Amino acid sequence: MKTFLLAVTTFTLVSGASFADPHEDRVALMKSFGQQLGQLAPMAKGEKPFDAAATAAALTELQARTEKFDAAVLFPEGSTGGDKNRALPVIWTAWDDFTARADKLKADVAEVAATPPADQAALGAALGKIGSNCGGCHEVYRAPEG
Repeated sequence: MKTFLLAVTTFTLVSGASFADPHEDRVALMKSFGQQLGQLAPMAKGEKPFDAAATAAALTELQARTEKFDAAVLFPEGSTGGDKNRALPVIWTAWDDFTARADKLKADVAEVAATPPADQAALGAALGKIGSNCGGCHEVYRAPEG
């Protein structure tokens, strides 16, 4: 019975992966980054009281999610994703720069998560560091909305 369940589980995972849509997967992952950053931004701006435990938890989760950013899987060459795609073709012609930016994001998030900010000012500086990765990449590799 255990062998049967293992076989069914393996088949489900493999077949699910084979039908994965890189565009949908990358959009979902990027939105998950935004969810974590959305918890932190109000504290950094002073709109919510700074909470060290919530900051550390959000940064730990953000790090776990950024580690899932695998450019080769999420951005296979030519994966346009249809009408809702905002990824620009320059991604595939400037692949080394694109992947270097992804690696820098991962490294910066890991560094900030390893030593979470202890107050609002430090959180603001940390989000500036992380956000510059996001914004810099989006300026070059993502089409404007609309």
